[in-house]
Amino acid sequence: MTDKPVPVVCEPIFKAKPWGGRELERLFGKALPPEQPIGESWELSGLPDNESRVARGPLAGVGLGTLVERWGSGLLGGAALVDGRFPLLIKFLDAREKLSVQVHPRAPGEPGAPEPPGIKHEAWYVVAAEPGAGLYIGLQPGVGPKDIRAAGPTAALAELHRFRPVKPGDCFYLPSGTPHALGAGIVVAEIQTPSDVTYRLYDWDRVGLDGRPRELHFEQALENIYYDVPEEQIVQPRSHQADVFATVTSLVRCRRFMIDKLRLVEGVNRELPHAEMVIWMILAGHGRLTRGDYECPFKPGDTVLIPADMEGVRVETAAVCELLEVKIPIVSGRQMRAASCQG
Repeated sequence: MTDKPVPVVCEPIFKAKPWGGRELERLFGKALPPEQPIGESWELSGLPDNESRVARGPLAGVGLGTLVERWGSGLLGGAALVDGRFPLLIKFLDAREKLSVQVHPRAPGEPGAPEPPGIKHEAWYVVAAEPGAGLYIGLQPGVGPKDIRAAGPTAALAELHRFRPVKPGDCFYLPSGTPHALGAGIVVAEIQTPSDVTYRLYDWDRVGLDGRPRELHFEQALENIYYDVPEEQIVQPRSHQADVFATVTSLVRCRRFMIDKLRLVEGVNRELPHAEMVIWMILAGHGRLTRGDYECPFKPGDTVLIPADMEGVRVETAAVCELLEVKIPIVSGRQMRAASCQG
């Protein structure tokens, strides 16, 4: 175990799902288990029984919990653990078929109120989408609890949701409690709080991998639906910054995470400017991060955990790179030197 924190890439944890496919193999070259419909690739997870482990290099096999324990604030900076776990859960999702219409536990309505366990704020960045593909986020105007109950767990329920056609590059934020479903023919990067609590309202009358109908949680879902999600939260306004090395586009800002889209030119060789932990989801291009003699190569499909203690960490790009940069808002006297990979 190195004394100083260093950037690492973890082994993906693949999840077979009845709605999954094989697109992560085609898009990113991921070595999927054969002949299984893989719906999720957990890239960075501290959840029990689903702990990420370093994929390669001198730290290969070391668990994320061990990194947190050994490196402490050198890894996390000012970010706090959530229920004693790493504060984010990072995934790629491949929806060959529609996901269930679902909802996660609703957060308290009061701004700044403590959030109970199970809260699952999440964001979807569309990596790939077939023509005509779309997703369901939020309800049609005027839809209330009586309408949901009258529709019941049937296809009529989906008609009460707002269908949104999508294209690669679209990004959506779903506060916990927002009813939603990912449509067929879409691959997304999912950034979320570390919870796996889901209440299914409707599952398109299909069966699970065991051949039996999957469990629904209609009453629990009704208790947790957020009926009036502001549109400006779901699709947030974008802003852009640029210099000779990088273009930065802001995608999502919420109390639990921030997401930017970065485009780094070929030939970058410079020290990173951050003062807090950063996560990179590599979408295109390749390069490496170094600290002294240590190096962490990256390629499309990799998720790189970059520690807060990054003095002397450099990035070198061997091609134009596109990536999602995820950070945790820090409310303290400690400030980031920069919001992105700009100087």
